Formats: sequence, structure tokens, C-alpha cells
Amino acid sequence: MLLPLGGIALVLACLAGVTVGSVHVPVVAVWDTLRFHLLHFGPPPDALPAMIVWQLRIPRVAAAIVVGAALSMAGAVLQGMVRNPLADPFVIGVSSGAGLAAVAVMSSASALWIRNLGVPVAGFVGAMATLVLVLIFAQHRGRFTGARIVLAGVAVGQVASAATSLIQLHSEPAEIRGILFWMMGSVAGADLAALRLPAAAALACMVWLLVQARGLNALSMGDDDAVALGVDVNRLRLQLIVIVAVLTGLSVSIAGGVGFVGLIIPHIARFATGADYRRLLPVSALLGAVFLVLIDLAARALDSPNEYPLTIFTAALGGPFFLWLLKRSRSGGTV
Repeated sequence: MLLPLGGIALVLACLAGVTVGSVHVPVVAVWDTLRFHLLHFGPPPDALPAMIVWQLRIPRVAAAIVVGAALSMAGAVLQGMVRNPLADPFVIGVSSGAGLAAVAVMSSASALWIRNLGVPVAGFVGAMATLVLVLIFAQHRGRFTGARIVLAGVAVGQVASAATSLIQLHSEPAEIRGILFWMMGSVAGADLAALRLPAAAALACMVWLLVQARGLNALSMGDDDAVALGVDVNRLRLQLIVIVAVLTGLSVSIAGGVGFVGLIIPHIARFATGADYRRLLPVSALLGAVFLVLIDLAARALDSPNEYPLTIFTAALGGPFFLWLLKRSRSGGTV
């Protein structure tokens, strides 16, 4: 029942995200725009509502869906892989590396060839380069453990964050606001054509993770149990960290540094479905999409026409949730 209910919630959230804003768009105008652009029949819709719906709001709603689903799946996988309920995708340092590359593109102090990459491409390239560094430092005699991956990710992430701060100090004052806004997350300016590849990649990652659900379930119980069940722990953990990095890198390249989604949503999904990844992954993806669509709606509607970064709102919810998880962990509770 959770998937149909989640699907209905996503449709309603998307409808709210498209209609509500500094300019209210009636549902009829939304339907006319979708009918004309997707179904290709009937008279053309009114120009202004159609432009707002098709060029501005539908792309950002679609971007919020992709980013929310990707970060939620990455968080669910990472928490099971390292067996730490407080882990989220940003703990492996990939987001910091993506942020460093993106900030370098946005800074006039950077080399010309870096600025020519474009922010989304640079973000993803930075994420993958950071992943390579993390894996180099995390491996020990060709083997990987959850603890070493987290430690290497934190260390590499801190170095990337320091380099990002250095670039900001040498940036022009006019560039600082845009850099800070991007680093705190935003889906403003999303483009439907540019979302096709990230959406397809996120869907492919989800399908692969569902195929590996048995191994994920075993790994979340511990290495000894997983080995006893015939799982190649080292190989699976390496594959999972690559998938988590890809999902995180895609998310950062689209929306910047959106925090806490990968921490909050997997736990909510786990409360509802249990720890079986065959159900946990699709429910996490669906809830993450709904959550970020609503967060984006709040970011641009609460103080319209002003717009705020997404992490302001996700942190306002995620901070207390994180402290609650920490308290449960220290008291011996299970999450």
C-alpha cells in the first residue's frame, strides 16, 4: 500500500509545486500546457501560464524528484553498508569534492579551462575524482571496510572543503552570493533536457540496487553473516560505494549541496517498511522525491518572491532529527 499512497502523494506534491508560487497558475492552465506539450493536441495554451509551467516550474519539480530520490537511495545504502544509522551520502566526501569543482567553475579566479566545463559537469567530475581518492586511501591490501571508507571520506572531504574556502576568499564579491546559494542547494534554473541523463542514471542505479537487494540485506547484518550467505563482501562494498558516489554526484551536479535528505528519509522509510531493501529502496526513493518537492515549494513560496536555499529548510528538519537519532543510538535503541 505504501507505493500507491506514495505515488498519490507525489502527484499532489507536484501539482502544488507547479501551481503555487509568486504567480498562481490554475490547474486548468497546467492541464492545457501538459496537453499541448506532451499530448500534442488542442489549441495552444495562454502564453504566460504556459511559459511559467513548462519552462520554470516543471523543470524544477522534476529536478527535485531526481535529487530527492537519488539522495534517499544513497543514504539508505550507505547506512546499511557501514551499519551506522547516522551516516548519510555526504559523509564519504563526494559532495565536498563536487562542490570544490563547481565553485572553481563559478570563480573568476580559476583557470579558463576549468570555467569552461560548466557547473553540472564540473560537479560530477569532481565527485568522481573524489571517489577515486577515497577508494585509494580506504583500501588496505585490496580490501575495504565501512569504517575505512568513512574515515577516508571525512578526511578527503575536509581537504576539499578547505580548498573551496580558499577559492571563495579569492573570488569577486559579486560571485560570493551565487556560490553560497549553490553550496546550500537550489533547483532554480533546472532544465528538462539536461535532466534526462541524470534521471536515467538514477533509475539504472535503483534497478541495480534492487537486483543486489539480497546482498544488501546480508551486508547490513554484518560481514560474517554476509560471508556465510555466500556474499563477496569486498566486491559488493566497492560496487555500493561507487553507486552511492554516482547518486550523490548526480544530485550535487543538479542542485548543489542539499543536506540531510539522505539522513532523514531512509529512516522514515525504514520505520514504515522494515529493513528489507527490496521494499526500503523504492519507498525511500518515493518519499525522498515527495519530500524535496515540498521543500522546494516552501523555499520559494514562504517569502515570495524571495527564494531561499533548500538546505535552510532541510537542516531545520534534519538537525533535530539527527539529534534524536544520536540520542537513540547512545541509549542503545535501534534505528
